Amino acid sequence: MSETALEQTLVLIKPDALKNSLTGYVLSLLAEFHTGLRFAGAKIVQVSRILAEEHYAEHRGKVFYPPLLDYIMGLSHYPDEPEKRRVIALVYQGPGAVLKIRDICGPTNPLDAREKKPGCIRALGSLVPVKDADGNVIGQRMDNLIHASANPADAEREIKLWFRPGDIPLCMHAYPTETSDVHYYYGAGRLYTHYEPGSICLLAPGDEAWTSDLTALRLLDKDQPAACTLETVAAKYLINTRCTGV
Repeated sequence: MSETALEQTLVLIKPDALKNSLTGYVLSLLAEFHTGLRFAGAKIVQVSRILAEEHYAEHRGKVFYPPLLDYIMGLSHYPDEPEKRRVIALVYQGPGAVLKIRDICGPTNPLDAREKKPGCIRALGSLVPVKDADGNVIGQRMDNLIHASANPADAEREIKLWFRPGDIPLCMHAYPTETSDVHYYYGAGRLYTHYEPGSICLLAPGDEAWTSDLTALRLLDKDQPAACTLETVAAKYLINTRCTGV
């Protein structure tokens, strides 16, 4: 299969879309009938803090970063209903996948979306004031219903963050994988190759992983710099586990 046909992109249907019962509407706009793109992966995720932080790593230190984490974790829309805090993570595949999905989503800002591309998904979004501890408005949070990868490089990073190789059919793998030959455990922000009390197994011998994940773990185990952080790798393997507070 050609590289063009294998192009993939990540889509997240966010908590505000779920709360407003827009899931079916969003999926209908992204359907293969309209886009020519196919599902390569789908999962329901209760977003942990470590996953939220890694997904929005580029925004660390910005005034809207904490509210952004609360938003994607579902805390903003379901403060008292933890069982409803989730997103739907999807991988779409096909020629021009990134641009096709971005076009249907529309501009990031819902106001821009309504003005420049009426009828797009984000035109149904809203802007919510962000306040400090004293109640002063210090910015805005964009409740824009959906996330879509900005470019192929972002798509690869994001898909590898939200999905393990086993979540995607083998014939639809767009990125190299290999099998782990050792155990890798994560606990208290550290990497281990043997079990330590309180740690969780990320990979066991025989488990399939993205080659980039294994390369990073091998380097980090030797205290050498890697292309991504330990938290980036661990965030994926903690999805929907009991370690949601990590």
